[in-house]
Amino acid sequence: MKRGPQLTRRRFLETAAVTATTAAAAPRSGETEHFWYREQPAGKYIDSQRGSRAFAHAEGRIFLSKDNGHSWPHSAGFADAGKITFSHILKNGNVVFATGAKLYLSTDSLKTYKEIRVKARDGSDYVPHTPKNPDNPGWYFHTLPGTVSWDVKGKEMMVWGNYCNVLGGATPINIYYSTDSGRTVKIAYSFGQNPFFSDTGSPGGGKDGALLGDPSNKVLCRHIHTVAYNPAENAFYATTGDGTRGLGHECHWLRGVYDGKRDSWQWEVVVSDVSNSRYKCGGLNFVNGTVYWVSDSNGPKPHDRGVFRCDPKDLLSKDKHERLFNPEVESACMIVQDGTILAAHCAPATTLNTGFIVSNDMGKTWAQPDLKEFGKRSPTRLHEKNGEGWFRVDLRSGWIQHAEVIFIKPKPAA
Repeated sequence: MKRGPQLTRRRFLETAAVTATTAAAAPRSGETEHFWYREQPAGKYIDSQRGSRAFAHAEGRIFLSKDNGHSWPHSAGFADAGKITFSHILKNGNVVFATGAKLYLSTDSLKTYKEIRVKARDGSDYVPHTPKNPDNPGWYFHTLPGTVSWDVKGKEMMVWGNYCNVLGGATPINIYYSTDSGRTVKIAYSFGQNPFFSDTGSPGGGKDGALLGDPSNKVLCRHIHTVAYNPAENAFYATTGDGTRGLGHECHWLRGVYDGKRDSWQWEVVVSDVSNSRYKCGGLNFVNGTVYWVSDSNGPKPHDRGVFRCDPKDLLSKDKHERLFNPEVESACMIVQDGTILAAHCAPATTLNTGFIVSNDMGKTWAQPDLKEFGKRSPTRLHEKNGEGWFRVDLRSGWIQHAEVIFIKPKPAA
């Protein structure tokens, strides 16, 4: 994928503040045959949602809403608000958020917050690397999915992997987890040192810089596309990208099982493949024990693309995969909830401007609406519906630079 023109979140917020004083600042809204959509109001960047709660930021300040974003009575000063790359609201209301290589937690509706020191697998403090360019510390915690926590045997567990080595600086690739509502965050898995994404000081990393990652692990990747939980197996799955550069494949499916009594993980690489395979993918969702995913296949033709599903035990048997729909474009973001399957086009790879892939009947019928008024955008970080039934979606310029936030409400299936 090629990167589009830079649009920083600071620039977005400055633009929003200026346009808020004009009639043109009215949030854009509309509908397609399958859903209604609306843009967030100007002035804040609504970064995540959970039930009726929402977390947002503006320059120098963070905010919390408890009424689906209609009011923002809870806020705090935070100098690096414009650098926030990730946030998540836990079931108990705790808020975890991150800027580059730093992770924070608030347990009291933003009255206070503190920095969290991540723990390495041996229990020691995990210290981020010293970046060659301080302006590019790495996207340690940024991730593509909106759903990053699940009920695991009656207890909420937060597990996610970082999508990095594109912007923000070279970054080691890790899967993180928390079993205590964000108070303690640990590393579940660390990938090896990929020499193609070492720290050269550039936004995406490159060759001949400082190596990052676990030197004892020979499994390499560029970044993590998704992590998801399958209750039927009590197991987690992760998928990665991005290519094959002479040191083995970077596109993997991993399966991890967590032992709560020992606080330990067992991971295995289930399959590794080339970039034009269906195994280069994202948007993993488990519904009644069946895994759904969307292919991010690119590189040399032919491309093995589509929205797929299968029994996890049949993952290695392509003849047992069901291709529900082929959008004929790469995609790494998808959510499945209440009978709706919502996925997204990657803007640099499609003829659409802001393209979606949607089915409101679990894959029986499909459409690919284009929200042209937003320009060339890639939808990412699809959050589960809030208390009023709206999915939250990042729109990214290129395929990863922050731009707008929109909300989508599915229409009833015909």
